[in-house]
Amino acid sequence: MNEDGQTLLFRGGDPGRPEAGTWWFTPGGGVEGRETLIDAARRELSEETGLEVARPLGPIYQRDTTFEFTGETFQQHEVYFYVVVPTFEIDTHGWTVLERAVMRESRWWSLQEIQTTDEIVYPDNLAALLIEIFERH
Repeated sequence: MNEDGQTLLFRGGDPGRPEAGTWWFTPGGGVEGRETLIDAARRELSEETGLEVARPLGPIYQRDTTFEFTGETFQQHEVYFYVVVPTFEIDTHGWTVLERAVMRESRWWSLQEIQTTDEIVYPDNLAALLIEIFERH
């Protein structure tokens, strides 16, 4: 989230199912090796945006989800963190081949835009999570 309360989201889609359309989602990824969740969040944020942060706050939310991607079905436990940063331009140098195939664009979204968009945003309760963050901080 930037200092103006906007949230960074990526738009992407499944390269194996272009007919499924696209959706917006937060930066993220998986834990590697013996990483802690915080270390994985920091690494993924750096790889996907180029931004280095000392310590994201959280976890602020967790969910279990099942989805199809690239022809496989995944069951995933997701853990969400947040950090307030200055607005910055995304650096894509750390993107993997898969990320380059999946991610089409990024932009900063206001809470109102997230609440009123007709586009798909994950997690689907992101607006409610952001309201909780605003109320707590």
